[in-house]
Amino acid sequence: MRHHSVIYLIRITMGEDEIGNPTEKKDERMVYANEMSVSMNEFYEAGRSGIRAEKQFEIYSFEYDDEPYLKHEGIEYKVIRTPKRGDKIRIVCERRGVDNED
Repeated sequence: MRHHSVIYLIRITMGEDEIGNPTEKKDERMVYANEMSVSMNEFYEAGRSGIRAEKQFEIYSFEYDDEPYLKHEGIEYKVIRTPKRGDKIRIVCERRGVDNED
């Protein structure tokens, strides 16, 4: 299966500005992925923990380096689970926003 969707894996690093104030720096890395539906089971299991599993993507395992966030079509998501399946990994995520703590 070809990877048709573009996602950006995001790592956040802490730094300082010119006067020593703490700042966050987002490092984004583009990866091609397959967008997949979140299974009903996955959705309800996450919901029991207060999490809303909204999107799921599949990429090759070697491309994932434990990034905690990703962006797809301009929207940021928090990675909530990453089950591995052979040489691929599925990234289950929830939207970051007003209702979420992140």
